[in-house]
Amino acid sequence: MIVGVPSEIKTDEYRVGMLPVGVAELTQAGHTVLVQAGAGLGSGLPDHDYLRAGAELVASAEDIFARADLVIKVKEPQPSEYELIRSGQMVFTYFHFAADDSLTKAMLDSGATCLAYETLRDASGQLPLLTPMSEVAGRMSIQEGAKFLERPQMGRGILLGGVPGVAPAHITILGGGVVGANAAKIAAGFQADVAILDVNLDRLRYLDDVMPANVNTLYSDRHNIVEQLERADLVIGSVLIPGARAPNLVRAEDLRTMKSGAVVIDVAVDQGGCIETSRPTTHSEPTYIIDEVVHYCVANMPGAVGRTSTFALCNATMRWVMKVAASGIDGVIQDTGPLQSAINIHAGKIVHEAVSNAYQG
Repeated sequence: MIVGVPSEIKTDEYRVGMLPVGVAELTQAGHTVLVQAGAGLGSGLPDHDYLRAGAELVASAEDIFARADLVIKVKEPQPSEYELIRSGQMVFTYFHFAADDSLTKAMLDSGATCLAYETLRDASGQLPLLTPMSEVAGRMSIQEGAKFLERPQMGRGILLGGVPGVAPAHITILGGGVVGANAAKIAAGFQADVAILDVNLDRLRYLDDVMPANVNTLYSDRHNIVEQLERADLVIGSVLIPGARAPNLVRAEDLRTMKSGAVVIDVAVDQGGCIETSRPTTHSEPTYIIDEVVHYCVANMPGAVGRTSTFALCNATMRWVMKVAASGIDGVIQDTGPLQSAINIHAGKIVHEAVSNAYQG
């Protein structure tokens, strides 16, 4: 099989879809790997590392898409790439179809088979290809929140941990999954006052057992959310329903109850966001203000720490890339295991239930 790795072209995206060691494993298994020249530079991976691993360097994305049976990316295809994707081709990347009508239509029209990292479930029911980037995004959310709470960034002028005699920031985290747990862990390390909300009582019990004393757990209902918004200096939105749009837990009118200069970071924005006033932003222009509340809604947060993110992602994706390459498109379609859960679109149809429901509802 011919496997192609193009450069990422989304704004401020510095990750790459494959490490040189992945190229070596694929070529040793008899596959051909095409890598676009310069694709790894944002992650500190020069072309000669890929050449030594056995890759064929290709000058343009057009050549990659024209020749590759399987395209490995990090972020969803961008509009300029839509027409390059062809019928019978497999594309394996983060898609987040439920929040992007134009991307969904383009992929349906292409006839390609779209395998989404974010919906692949392993035998234990976990999301192994979403987890590493959720870990990065959760940890980054506190790092970015600390920065944008500073007054020059239009925040409240709050130091997360406070100082002796001055109270620390209050941080509210909506969702106790991988993103939320990692955010809480870092926030606790800053000595902030942290509340983490979830609807899963078993998850809350687990978090209550493992988190430091300055992290408190709350059941996520409307009453508790509103009460927390009034107290919060920083709100992290980290709700996930795999393949589906995120629910709006924070309504537009809720912002008027929040403190002036409070910050919201909606990590769920690539699935539509869990804050009603969220809209995707970029690392170049990460924030906007509504009702005196600073919104940070960067849709590819881990892209800013490209080297860390690339290694974390590829450590998780490589075994599945090898399996897809070995199976071929027919084997992938007939798979009854985890690969089946990754298939979102095939032969012009949406075949993943959650994605389908997002467009029927």
